[in-house]
Amino acid sequence: MANIFHSSRPDWSNIDVIHRGVLPPRSYFFLYETESSALNNSRDLSQSINLSGVWKFHHSANPFEAPDHLENRTHDTTNWKDIRVPGHWQLQGWGKPHYSNINYIIPVDPPNVPFDANETGSYVTKFRVPTTFTDEQLRLRFEGVDSAFHVYVNGVMVGYSQGSRNPAEFDIMSTVKMEEENVLAVRVYQFCDGTYLEDQDRWRMSGTFRDVLLPAFPKDHIKDFQVQTLLNSNFKNAYLKVKVTTEGRGLIGLKLLDSRGVIVATEFMEGSDHPTIFNMAMTEPKKWSAEDPYLYKLILSFGGRFIAQNVGFRTVEIKDGIFKVNGKRIVLRGVNRHEHHPMHGRAVPYDFMRNDLLLMKKYNMNAIRTAHQPPDPSLFSLADELGFWVIDEADLECHGFSAIDKLMLSDDEKKLPYAEKINLIYTRPGRFTTDNPAWKDQHVDHAVQLCMRDKNHPSVVMWSLGNEAFYGCNIKSMYDAIRALDTTRPIHYEGDRQGETVDLLSKMYLSIEELISFGKEPNFTKPLILCEYIHSMGNGPGNIKEYIDVFYAYPRLQGGCAWEWANQGLTANNPNSGPFYAYGGDFNDEPNDSNFVLDGMCFSDHTPTPGLVEYKKAIEPVQLKGIAGGKVTIVNRYDLITLDHLKCQGSLVADGYVPALPCRPAANITRWPIGGQLANG
Repeated sequence: MANIFHSSRPDWSNIDVIHRGVLPPRSYFFLYETESSALNNSRDLSQSINLSGVWKFHHSANPFEAPDHLENRTHDTTNWKDIRVPGHWQLQGWGKPHYSNINYIIPVDPPNVPFDANETGSYVTKFRVPTTFTDEQLRLRFEGVDSAFHVYVNGVMVGYSQGSRNPAEFDIMSTVKMEEENVLAVRVYQFCDGTYLEDQDRWRMSGTFRDVLLPAFPKDHIKDFQVQTLLNSNFKNAYLKVKVTTEGRGLIGLKLLDSRGVIVATEFMEGSDHPTIFNMAMTEPKKWSAEDPYLYKLILSFGGRFIAQNVGFRTVEIKDGIFKVNGKRIVLRGVNRHEHHPMHGRAVPYDFMRNDLLLMKKYNMNAIRTAHQPPDPSLFSLADELGFWVIDEADLECHGFSAIDKLMLSDDEKKLPYAEKINLIYTRPGRFTTDNPAWKDQHVDHAVQLCMRDKNHPSVVMWSLGNEAFYGCNIKSMYDAIRALDTTRPIHYEGDRQGETVDLLSKMYLSIEELISFGKEPNFTKPLILCEYIHSMGNGPGNIKEYIDVFYAYPRLQGGCAWEWANQGLTANNPNSGPFYAYGGDFNDEPNDSNFVLDGMCFSDHTPTPGLVEYKKAIEPVQLKGIAGGKVTIVNRYDLITLDHLKCQGSLVADGYVPALPCRPAANITRWPIGGQLANG
């Protein structure tokens, strides 16, 4: 390929090519040989091989300078360097990280991307197929590659895919060698036409940043399944609905275990060419919520393989203009979480992610918005188990087009009031992609990939179509695509500012007064959340208590997600002063948005800032509201549960006198006479 110009438009600069050879998207699951290994929930025990590790790597300034005949099994990589997969090449010695909040870092000419300045990473590794996988359908699964890639096995191209935070899976049976060493080669492009849909506020870094897997499927296997829990009108009993799609015919087994491992339901149905639907009546199942995340375990069996899946019985709905879970109004005490690690970028280690979620729980958070792309899929099992309301967001942002239209304002338009100018800047840019029918398939692909992968998790209570991508016909198509796949969750998108399509209103950074005005609107039909508020940069956030009080004063206002969880500093070293956390410009990345990447409630090492401590206090679910008339008022701000799981202890301190105060569990709002009996108030 070196110095050879394409005779036709390359895949990575062709709006009509999203995937080649990619299998249909499916939910995230693994196959196991036994039920016990499936219940163990360890991917290491599954019928798959993790190909992540140290690969050989070659870096080029553009695709035309990349090595010729990379795909050949005999290609000599002896002099290539080593690279860690998952990881970004900019953090391992090639190129440089580039921070931008709004602006694209390429010349804006959609759908075209640079041919000469499009860094290209060539990856090679070798693998052998275990004899236990003989006669199995072998697949290659890439969980995340930024931004586009071609895949070759033993000299044959098996496919192409783009969509950086979405998985891609390929059938490699026609090219793999069962008793020989196999050569896997991957060519990754820094930019593709899809880059115009991935303009999030983040470090721009490239490469194979999530795991590469080799799953094995028997001839007869489960292709996909969908779990829905349908509670009745009084939220007491339920139906467990499971739709299973199979390759081949045979008996499908379904088993439901409670948290102790006791079987509570079992059924068998014959699989066919059409989806098989289980619809099982459940009497008073324990309910799942972010406050009491009770999980059952679903076991599916077919073709001699087993699948395990968390099941939480809960119903999400918008009724009478209120967002409800299990019939109760919910208030989001949440945070926007970018995937970021100070050393590894978006290749976030599992334990680091788990510690983040544990810290969120410790600091009273109950909701996560996956800003602004689908996270590593392992996050959702954690969210199921720990208890979070998750707004799962598609990998879509086109913010940079607003900078173009800002420059194009006429002299008269520049004189308009600020709100009117912003309206122009956030309306007109839709013509580039969001309201351009030529981009429909790419938008819909992002929506379908999101929903198909994550649809079976009880923690996902809302889909989000993206962030700051304006509004137009393709947003409507994304909505329709998700609604065709899932009717059980509301769909969010802040860019639909008038709520024409989506199921709820969403705003950013409203003032207290503006928020109250929405809360006072009569006859509303859609709830409102703040998908971003209380920006945490510098000495921020501020006015937290005032926002929280408003959420509880007006039923329509149902909380929000603070911006953002953590600073996105990258570990760097100054030869004179030593290690530090870098921000935009520290890598000579121009243009950049400087330290705007440091705007989190945690420092770059993910330890709490004072802002997080304040947020914890403002959103605490049990609040001491004060003393009046000899009584202490305690308020329960949990959405669904009582305070029966808590032990109350208290003391009154005055000039060295510390009398003990009697306490006992109480219900929703309790007035507590000092030295007297507890009484509901």
